[in-house]
Amino acid sequence: MKKTLGCIRKADTDFHLIENGDRVAIGVSGGKDSLLLLHALSLYRKFTHKDFTLQAITVDNGLGFMDFSPIVSLCISLEIPYLIKETQIGDIIFNYRKEKNPCALCAKMRRAVLANTCVELGCNKLALGHHRDDAVETLLLSLFHEGRFHTFHPCTLMSRTGITVIRPLVYLPESHVKHMQKTLELPVVKSSCPVDGKTERATMAGVLSELKKMYPDVTERILHALRSEPYDLWQKDVSPVSEDSGIPGESEHSEVAANAGDSGDSEDPAEFRDS
Repeated sequence: MKKTLGCIRKADTDFHLIENGDRVAIGVSGGKDSLLLLHALSLYRKFTHKDFTLQAITVDNGLGFMDFSPIVSLCISLEIPYLIKETQIGDIIFNYRKEKNPCALCAKMRRAVLANTCVELGCNKLALGHHRDDAVETLLLSLFHEGRFHTFHPCTLMSRTGITVIRPLVYLPESHVKHMQKTLELPVVKSSCPVDGKTERATMAGVLSELKKMYPDVTERILHALRSEPYDLWQKDVSPVSEDSGIPGESEHSEVAANAGDSGDSEDPAEFRDS
């Protein structure tokens, strides 16, 4: 866990993700990314000198049976309260609206449920499991589909609810997430989404994989660009970027950004499969 916690500490230091007195909700989809984030933050709160609390939340889309009991057991062992929020998002998207491109709307709806649940529980921050590869894939999605250099920010203010979205794993490579999932035997819950693994995000993950074969350090190079002038998409030492600002946050009017909001796990179309 040393590398994972080191990446969280660096992201926290660079972007002031967690402060004393924070009540941090963790979006837990059941994917590897959110489960590692859950485990890592439970350790981080013990070793950091900050006083904050944790609350795990799962949004059940109502798409079919998903057994969250292993996550219940994990949360009990980590001494983190856990809430499963039942919804009919899947029925609305696939049966009522019959969306041909469901990921963007699904991400927005799940994000809204998570944010409203945070308000109900008195949490002021929502931690999602996006890792370094997610940030790069989102940038490529935005570049190829929108023609702009854009990705999610590690610290984003959802202005409508006042909830701050944080992404503590943004410096951690996905390869290490996979390694830690196996090492810790984290209980991944398979997504019941009918388009799981068949999305543009999955395609972009393949593009990034091919780029890595030609340029092994391509992810690090792109990450450097995110933190450097003239792009500076990941500013440091500033207040959380507003999602309505049109700059490095998650614009609610951007389908690519919406998909990014749910891409915590690369096997899922967006971040709430891990938050």
